[in-house]
Amino acid sequence: MLDAGGFQIGPAHRTEVIYPFSPEALLEIIASDTDFLAQVPGLGREPGLPLYDRITVGMPGMIRHGKVIYTPHYIRRSGPHTRIDPENEAAWNGLDIQAALEERFGVPALVINDSEVAAAGVISGEGLEVVLTFGTGLGSAIVDDGVLAPHLEISHAQMRWGLTYDDVVGEIERIRLGDAAWSRRVLRAVDSLFPVIRWDKLYIGGGNAARITPTVRARFDSRVTFIPNAAGMNGGVRAWSLARRRERPARG
Repeated sequence: MLDAGGFQIGPAHRTEVIYPFSPEALLEIIASDTDFLAQVPGLGREPGLPLYDRITVGMPGMIRHGKVIYTPHYIRRSGPHTRIDPENEAAWNGLDIQAALEERFGVPALVINDSEVAAAGVISGEGLEVVLTFGTGLGSAIVDDGVLAPHLEISHAQMRWGLTYDDVVGEIERIRLGDAAWSRRVLRAVDSLFPVIRWDKLYIGGGNAARITPTVRARFDSRVTFIPNAAGMNGGVRAWSLARRRERPARG
């Protein structure tokens, strides 16, 4: 839970995702999280007021105006890189998850890609800024002078030999290669993206960023900053202003 300034005022609460993971399961996790926070001393509000005013959700995949265009992991039977569950795929893809949240919890909701939420927590708002997150796969967000660009699933682009960025630098390869060899792959992945995007500032985060070896970190130039995994949580408030700036103007 964050206050209006984006500062954390409640303890983090981690809940494991159990596959197959349906939209209803996500709603139940959020309900469980809010129930947990309601029991934390000192977080209560005046009688008659809700515990929270709005909800921000960052989730993997292509989220456009609150609708799930495609999500790569939740549609799987047993987690990332396992077989697709057709029933779950149909439930997720095309779902207006933002509207579902607002209906369930009765407050405004914002749903964007999880790397975009992380970006909201760290960007300066000046120049072309890119966030790359390394975890299960590769997450990404691009921000131009404080405005979120349309989301690109860079992770699904081919990097080499018919393999995607997810295939080359994802968690499965990190486990197989070990941190040292995997870190060198991360460096090559970043180097391959710079000519395409030409960022002014690059932020590297995600759960596996801490596993990038000091030797490889030293090889990144001064435009690269490593960010803590908590950035994804701290960006929950600022994400609203970034998303509003991206919205298309109303047509007359």
